[in-house]
Amino acid sequence: MNPSLPSPRPVPDAEHFARLLERLRHALSAEQVLQSVAEREVYAWDNTGSRFPPWAVVLAESSADVQETLRLCHEAQVAVIPRGAGTGNVGGALAVQGGIVLSLQRMNRIVEVSREDRLAVVEPGVVHGQLQAQLKNEGLFWPPDPSSSRSCSLGGNLAMCAAGANAVRYGVTRDWVLGLQAVLMDGSLLTTGGRTTKGVVGYDLTGLLIGSEGTLAVVTQATLKLAPLPESRRLLRVLFASVEEATQAVCLLMAEGEAPTAIEFLDASALDLLRRSGAVLLPEQGKALLLIELSGSAAGMESQVAAVLARLQRLSCLELLQAGPEEASTIWAARYALSPTLKKLAPKRINEDVVVPVSRLPELLAGVEELSKEYAIPIVNFGHAGNGNIHVNLLVDPAHAEQMAVVEPLLARLFRLVLSLQGSLSGEHGVGMQKKPYVAWELDPLSLRIQQQLKALFDPLGLLNPGKIFPDSVPQ
Repeated sequence: MNPSLPSPRPVPDAEHFARLLERLRHALSAEQVLQSVAEREVYAWDNTGSRFPPWAVVLAESSADVQETLRLCHEAQVAVIPRGAGTGNVGGALAVQGGIVLSLQRMNRIVEVSREDRLAVVEPGVVHGQLQAQLKNEGLFWPPDPSSSRSCSLGGNLAMCAAGANAVRYGVTRDWVLGLQAVLMDGSLLTTGGRTTKGVVGYDLTGLLIGSEGTLAVVTQATLKLAPLPESRRLLRVLFASVEEATQAVCLLMAEGEAPTAIEFLDASALDLLRRSGAVLLPEQGKALLLIELSGSAAGMESQVAAVLARLQRLSCLELLQAGPEEASTIWAARYALSPTLKKLAPKRINEDVVVPVSRLPELLAGVEELSKEYAIPIVNFGHAGNGNIHVNLLVDPAHAEQMAVVEPLLARLFRLVLSLQGSLSGEHGVGMQKKPYVAWELDPLSLRIQQQLKALFDPLGLLNPGKIFPDSVPQ
């Protein structure tokens, strides 16, 4: 998060821009090009709370619409910002340098579901949860599972390489995409990958585009690899007297035997929120909680549970419960409600999704606790402990000048700590505009230079989602 955000930019040449909008209305339709203040305001925000009104908005309904929009904007040298549902946490879909927002929400067709090939062909505007609901009828699912499933779009999942709790066993978005159809800034249509689970001809352009945050191309169709729905699921709720004991349990679970499907961690502050919600009853002495989900065949579930319980019984747990199906649903709902709940506790929440090797989790959480005390800023930690991916939530008040003055130094210390533990600044949210000042801390100069050269190859004029990922200058 960078508190020193740029200011929204005005249209530099109104007459030139008016001609572009007229050409767009002719190529698409007048109804698909929005320019009123109220219409643009809808697309000025995302989950960061930052506001950057675009100069106009185009509502694409097909790949041809995307091609025409990009071609005309390329000719006019006007920036384009691809946008899905606007649920991102790093400003990736905001017009931070002005330009036209290209909304893909109307491209929401599930084109095909093939049980035989275990794949689905989808457009970027499909809502994640809607895809999962349809796949469930076929006995299938798409393993990436961001907590914003009910509202986030698949295009956003692809742009940020989303993950979620399932990543412990199944990996991230990049692991579950077979091929893409995407449009370059000049309007050229690019096809990558295909429909097979094996294929090693040429470079992996599919993997390159996933996680590129809409800076290289605009995805208009994706072929997703699917998995069979597990026959059985079981949730273990394990309460500990300290964060240290909980993180030791995570290390043990990941070091021995088959990894669970998910291992979610909640610290004492997050547990207090659960207690206040009334959704989950927890003893007051509990200071850290693990939610351990197991999945697999019905026949093998009891032995899988027994193996995990045997490992956990070597540790000091305050409480170890197996949740029934209804209770498990309630617990997961409460876990996923943590993020929106935090927004109600403070005027502003700064959500960092840092990740470290699992073995370094104890050091990360101990360091975060020290930073919270030193800077007198409340911090709530929870997240995907099985991947070492912790959501560090700073609760601040923008009206409190002294508090806001220490946010940037605190974050710099947090990021230095993460990198010293051989971690990464982002496990699933991406860089966007929020983390770009710190990217050079993680990427070595050669890696950063090669990535900038790739950006220039795909988008020589730098018009596609500008102001994202790459730092304006290298911090010291």
